[in-house]
Amino acid sequence: MSDEIRVVSWNAQGRAHDILAEFAPHVLLRQGLTGADAEGDKALWAEANALGGLVPFMTTLTARRSRRSGVMIDPRLFEVTARTDNDLPWKPICHVQVRRRGLPRTLHLVSAHLTHHDPDLRMLESRRLTVIADRGHTALIGIDAASYPHRTADEISLRLRWDAVEDRVHYQHRTVVDRHGSRVSDTRPSTILTGGRRPVFTDLAHHAGTVLGQDGSLAATASLGRTDQGPPQRTDIAVHTPDLTPALLSLKVIDTQAVREHSDHAVLVARYDLATVDRVLSTAR
Repeated sequence: MSDEIRVVSWNAQGRAHDILAEFAPHVLLRQGLTGADAEGDKALWAEANALGGLVPFMTTLTARRSRRSGVMIDPRLFEVTARTDNDLPWKPICHVQVRRRGLPRTLHLVSAHLTHHDPDLRMLESRRLTVIADRGHTALIGIDAASYPHRTADEISLRLRWDAVEDRVHYQHRTVVDRHGSRVSDTRPSTILTGGRRPVFTDLAHHAGTVLGQDGSLAATASLGRTDQGPPQRTDIAVHTPDLTPALLSLKVIDTQAVREHSDHAVLVARYDLATVDRVLSTAR
């Protein structure tokens, strides 16, 4: 049995087990599961089986939600206690509750894809995600945030200058009007989830980059193959409740040619110390 828990979050359309198998995830937080429901969820199960027999869950399909989110769990490490969709106006959130065998505390695992075209809906979705941490719950969430980090000083991506962005639709989707009447990058989901003096969640990449000294964790994650949306930015994030922060060993952004052949999003790979996670989950709440 491994002495760590590997958590992978990725937005990639279609099956991508050949890339994901390299990371041997115990938890996979997937966005972009296009077509995975066909023939009785055949593609979903094929990916889960190719990754060592993970148990897969996926959001319910509706006409406007073809790119579904999913969570896959290693049953050797976790037992599933509940599974729900948190329904929202555009995309539902896949929410699975698990426990380590013999330990009392529930771990909430979530995969979410925020609305790509509406900043106001992204605010609603972000606030809905904070509910998962209510009542002292322990949670870990992988998100395609379709928006930008609010602590810009720590980011290492090239600055996004909207006057140089050619994609006019992208400009409308990803900017908001500030109090001075200017169009600026939408950072509100990041502020809601990880901002303030007592944030609801910790941004894994920010903690890894600024506290653990892992500069590469703050690398760009999206628009990797586009030239009309400005330089690539860090729009995919993983967050967890602060009680899990002592267990985090690393957060890596995987942006290889093989990854780019599957998606214009990088892969996020987080490693947690298993013994520390178990200590967190040993206390009932």
